[in-house]
This record gives sequence, structure tokens and C-alpha cells, in this order.
Amino acid sequence: MPGVFVTATGTDAGKTYVSAGLIAACRRTAQHVDALKPVISGFDPANPEGSDTGRLLAALGEPVTPEAIARISPWRFAAPLSPDMAAALEGRTLSFDAIVAACRATLLPDRTTIIEGVGGVMVPLEPGRTILDLMAALAIPVVLVSPTGLGAISHLLTALDVLARRALAPAAIVLSETPGSTVPLKATLATLAGFCRRGDVFVLRRMAPSLQEPVFDAIRARLPDP
Repeated sequence: MPGVFVTATGTDAGKTYVSAGLIAACRRTAQHVDALKPVISGFDPANPEGSDTGRLLAALGEPVTPEAIARISPWRFAAPLSPDMAAALEGRTLSFDAIVAACRATLLPDRTTIIEGVGGVMVPLEPGRTILDLMAALAIPVVLVSPTGLGAISHLLTALDVLARRALAPAAIVLSETPGSTVPLKATLATLAGFCRRGDVFVLRRMAPSLQEPVFDAIRARLPDP
């Protein structure tokens, strides 16, 4: 498995936590692992350690240096907006082909690369191109992350339908528990049972976050062998 793409039903769903957890799971098996978040918005260069990119580097056990940040996230934007909007504010543009090429360059046979998307499945990258198009171009296993709050089921089923239309059935679906949600987790799982295979859905309880959570090893086991 040269790589896996971690996407979500929307922003702030827990993609980075899941990506970091998968990195940790790979490292526990002495598997050579790397990470890439090619595009990041809302990036504060004054606090790189607190960024998604910084968290991925921490999971890899690497120092958060300017060079490492540039390697993991070549396209960085300050505004917490969709990448096309954030780039426009800085007088810049994104090249879909360049992003695809950068991702493919990291998919090496001697390692597993965890590629984290930005926002949700349909976040625009350039006119007419979205994260969905990037995943389709890379054709690597997909992990879909969803919160569990009110409305999450509809968003998750919508994302699954969109992915299926591009032959991108997720290797794993991760329900990242929403703190304070009024929706019972058990009820969410019961509803999803009518739409998803039981073994495809994993629950990540965010009340006690740790990269040592056994669920990350279980998700890793669902992915193709390297």
C-alpha cells in the first residue's frame, strides 16, 4: 500500500487526528511511513507546531522546522477558507496538476504515505476541480472521517454517495465523536447499519484522545498491506 487518503464529510471532523493515529499505528509495526497534507489553509507561520502540518510531523517523530513544514505542506495559505478562496486573497492560484504530481511523488513502494485532504470531499482546489478529483486521480485507498453531531448522518451518506459515483468506496469510515453532541452515538450506529457494512465503521472517542488508541491499529488492519 503506497498510500492512503484521509478525507472527511466537512471541516474540523478529525482528519488530522485520524491521520496522526494511522501514522502511529504504522510506526508501531516498524512500517516506513510518511505524511503529506499538500494544501492547508488557516496556516499561521508564527505557530507551526499548532497547525495540522505540525501535528503530522509530531506523529512522525520529526522536528517542526520550516523545511519540514514546506515538505509536508507545499501549499500554505493564511485565511481559514477553501483553498481557492484563500489563494485568491494572496494573489495566488492553485494548480490541480501540480498537486497531483506532488502527491504521486510521495507514493513510493518502500513506504506508506498518509495523505490528508483539506476540508471535505467536495472542497474546491481550482475552478472545476475538487478534493474528490484529487482522490480519483491518485486512486489509493480512502479513509472517510465524519463527526457524530446533528446532521452528520446526512453529510456522511452524501459523501459516501459522491465517492461511490467515482468508484471510491472507503476502506474505512471513522466516526469521530463530537463532544457535547445531542445525538446518541448508539443511535447513529444503528441508523448507519442500514447503509454501511458493519466492519467498515470505526468509532473514535475524542473524550480521551491518544494516538495509542487500539482503533487506529484496527483501521490500519483494514487497509491493504504495503
